[in-house]
Amino acid sequence: MTASYPATRLRRPRASAWSRALHRETVLTPADFIWPLFVTEGAGVEEPIALLPGVSRWSVDGIAGRAREAVALGISCIALFPNTQPDRRSEDGAEALNPDNLMCRAIRAIRDACGNDIGVLTDVALDPYTSHGQDGLVDDAGYVLNDATVDVLVGQALNQAAAGADIIAPSDMMDGRIGAVRAALEADGHANVQIMSYAAKYASAFYGPFRDAVGSGGLLKGDKKTYQMDPANAEEALREVALDIAEGADSVMVKPGLPYLDIVRRVKERFEVPVFAYQVSGEYAMIEAASAAGAGKREDLVLETLLAFRRAGCSGVLTYHAPLAARLLNG
Repeated sequence: MTASYPATRLRRPRASAWSRALHRETVLTPADFIWPLFVTEGAGVEEPIALLPGVSRWSVDGIAGRAREAVALGISCIALFPNTQPDRRSEDGAEALNPDNLMCRAIRAIRDACGNDIGVLTDVALDPYTSHGQDGLVDDAGYVLNDATVDVLVGQALNQAAAGADIIAPSDMMDGRIGAVRAALEADGHANVQIMSYAAKYASAFYGPFRDAVGSGGLLKGDKKTYQMDPANAEEALREVALDIAEGADSVMVKPGLPYLDIVRRVKERFEVPVFAYQVSGEYAMIEAASAAGAGKREDLVLETLLAFRRAGCSGVLTYHAPLAARLLNG
């Protein structure tokens, strides 16, 4: 096809608001959001997180209130992350298997408050429960053990499914954990529980505020580069995704978000599966800092970045800006 001016004027469809809406290629709605929430002990507790302005840790009763808010806003799903108290952390992360831990109590509270009107996504990894801050079990040299960790992750996933989780989201990056979790869910009668795999999770500099929020940042010994991906690699991400799909993942996630939109696009085009991205804590904090400094209007920055995820191929986005964005989109 050839086109030339003035027969073709690309500004013509942009001339009025109704026409721009009619020709819009990408649509953003509150149903595209998953809202990450942090759970802490106590009752009636709201603890603001200094590194994440506007984000708090909530006690279980507060989480139920946020779930009702999410339903009212049209948000599809809530993602839960526990801030486990130091006296419940251990070398082996055994609190992850406790059926009355923070995560399980929060799941049940959301079910009591909202029934099945909202999805509940739960993180499967041991870093919120270990005293050393790693996502798995470690040997004497500090190396994270793959197969021994997978055994514990399976128990953690079954624990969360029994409490009522809709989506199990392994974020640990151990090899083989998706197949092991899928087989266990099937065998335990949880055939309809979804798995959203953190398939391409990079060893990123953007996670700092999150680690503070779940209480693992000050505990972390070493780094996570032996299991999270090298930011320099893209082909490896495609191999990770292929393995997780083959093992039974219903959807896959790329994490972080904006710095890895090229990975989102490549995964979507290669596999044609539901792809999600996590707009992680560092990304959120940068937007908040930029708007506070007057470098851009907060509302515009939020919606433009979220639209970028959808344009790149995301089915949905995990974002701390979910309630703000939903209110803006709802008018």
